[in-house]
Amino acid sequence: MRKRIVIGRGTPAYTLRGAGLALTLSLATLSFARGPAFAQGVNTAPPPLLLGAAWYPEQWPESRWDADLQLMEDAHLHVARVGEFAWSTIEPEEGHYDLDWLERAVRLAEKHHIAVVIGTPTDAPPAWLTAAHPETLRIDATGRPAEHGSRRQFNYASPEYRKFCADIAGQLARRFGHDPGVIGWQIGNEYTDESFDPATRLQFQAWLKRKYGTLDALNRAWVTAYWSQTYYRWEEIPLPSAGGNPGLLLDHRRFVSETWRDFQQVQIDVIRKYADPRQFITTNIGGLGWSDNWDHYEITRPLDLASWDDYVGEGHLNVARNAAMHDFAHGWKRENFWVMETQPGSVNWAPVNTTLDAGETRAMAWQAIGHGADAVLYWQWRDALNGQEQYHGAIVGPDGAPLPIYSEISRIGSEFERAADALRGTRPEAQVALLVSYDSRWAIDFQPHNRNYDQLDVLLGYYRPLRDQQLTVDIVSADSSLDNYKLVFAPSLNVISQDLAAHLLTYVQQGGHLVLGPRSGMKDEHNSLNTQRQPGPLAAPLGGRVEQYYALDGVVPVSGTPGSGTASLWAEQISTSAPDVAVLLRYGKSNGWLDDRPAMITRGVGKGRITYLGAVLDPDLMRKVVAWATSDAHLVPEFPEVPTGVEVCRRVDAGRTVFVLINHGAAVAHVALPSAMSDVLHDNSRHVTSVDLAPQDVAVLESNAR
Repeated sequence: MRKRIVIGRGTPAYTLRGAGLALTLSLATLSFARGPAFAQGVNTAPPPLLLGAAWYPEQWPESRWDADLQLMEDAHLHVARVGEFAWSTIEPEEGHYDLDWLERAVRLAEKHHIAVVIGTPTDAPPAWLTAAHPETLRIDATGRPAEHGSRRQFNYASPEYRKFCADIAGQLARRFGHDPGVIGWQIGNEYTDESFDPATRLQFQAWLKRKYGTLDALNRAWVTAYWSQTYYRWEEIPLPSAGGNPGLLLDHRRFVSETWRDFQQVQIDVIRKYADPRQFITTNIGGLGWSDNWDHYEITRPLDLASWDDYVGEGHLNVARNAAMHDFAHGWKRENFWVMETQPGSVNWAPVNTTLDAGETRAMAWQAIGHGADAVLYWQWRDALNGQEQYHGAIVGPDGAPLPIYSEISRIGSEFERAADALRGTRPEAQVALLVSYDSRWAIDFQPHNRNYDQLDVLLGYYRPLRDQQLTVDIVSADSSLDNYKLVFAPSLNVISQDLAAHLLTYVQQGGHLVLGPRSGMKDEHNSLNTQRQPGPLAAPLGGRVEQYYALDGVVPVSGTPGSGTASLWAEQISTSAPDVAVLLRYGKSNGWLDDRPAMITRGVGKGRITYLGAVLDPDLMRKVVAWATSDAHLVPEFPEVPTGVEVCRRVDAGRTVFVLINHGAAVAHVALPSAMSDVLHDNSRHVTSVDLAPQDVAVLESNAR
């Protein structure tokens, strides 16, 4: 058993009742000092529009803390994330804890009206732990163990490591679980790498045994007669790291997702045991939002809120991509989310670490809010004196003086406070959705068939035209409820099981319009080819199927009802089998196989419609196809025509609508409004019928009409 020595008090000196009183008083005080922020009370969610930063007090002399926090307060920051890399400071040797410094930091933050999110430090275990317990180290796909000196060197599947994680999370939760200055918890940091050690392989084999029951069932599902892959003992099944049987690879990805979820749950359980229900639990999802190491929907399901880390890296804001990642994050739980990290101008890990233009950081922050974020936190507050991220952007320099970006972030904080009441309780509300399936993403990743087939680019091909129409878009899991959507696009939905097909068909029969994109329905839940051809179980209601698919090395002409253009990367030869199927697009002369064959078909089913598009189209033709679909679904743009470069975001609550307008263009943009609206950032009592936006400028407009 581990020896436990606690420096200072090990549990809060106040009761839960006392904590509630303390919180009510402290937040009431904050409300007088900071306007609308923190006037909520003990059992409510944090107030809207929080601005913050990652702060590492353990890296700096305590005499400096007050000055840092004063600068945060002056810049209208409301929240600091602390502790997620501080394990060696919290527990300098096994069983020897020091939490007093962290409490002093929390109390000082409270003095400056700054709430705290505590990160459990389990992404960076201390040297004493991995030296004494090498079995907790991650093994990479080549068999090489990770070493101390970086982060993420732990094995996510190690029972021993999970015990240490539960212990350190428990120590923190016992001390701060009722603390009035702590509003939430972040589990670890950016879950990333799996392990390929022998013990994890045994866990994977046990997981497969629980899933399939018998080897006969597994062999049938994976069709292991191919290449004599048949398994006669569970111990024979490998832990795949690269190419292999598609069924094996898909199940391994599912195992990785479930293992990360279980790793997370260990800490959720111990925090929940000791913490107030008012304190939320989240984790920050990295990988620029679109990583596919594991299933984001599965990971976020048990969390109180979703959060992600929004970085541009090299160059400048890709407006559509970044907007889509926000909508993706919103779709993980179909609730408002936090941006737990974002760059204050620049990063250190891109090939060329360019800095965002003046005003671009502000535009990026308001884009997050427009798409459903309730908090934006910067990484990091102050330049680290040493370590691997010395060159990463910060708000304050190594001398403690503000960097140039400080004034822009201060402006953002001031605007967040001004807009908080208008945006309180609002959320994005969409009538159109894009479907994402991790099974499908993984299946295509394993066998892309065309190295240039980028699934995110394909998805953005649908997303951009929708946003160009100023339509709010949800990006949700394919098995989500679709009842509220008039139109659903499913690009690259490669894996369609019988259950998923039934779910989608019910949506169509009840009046929805489902548009399937290329590669849809090729595989079943075991990553085996569907015998009905594409789109698998949906071929019969579609009244057509894909006869053959072609990876393209050039362009193919396409024309029909929506318009004319070209296909590239991928094209599918479609046949029809029902007289009421309409052919919307046909291929022109190309490789002989595609000539004059259908590229897009549609059919009414029940009260709705199902459409299949078998090609990756050029942007102009894709825009026309999306316009046809939105017109068929009777979707009306939420705003009149706006100048190129202006993004319109919409958040709603009962009886009112708030628009966030952002000019991402290089010229002043004049925007006529559909009705008179309150100018939230300038004068709520002033109603305007148009706005002029300078480059990177923002307007927040409130309307009582929905």
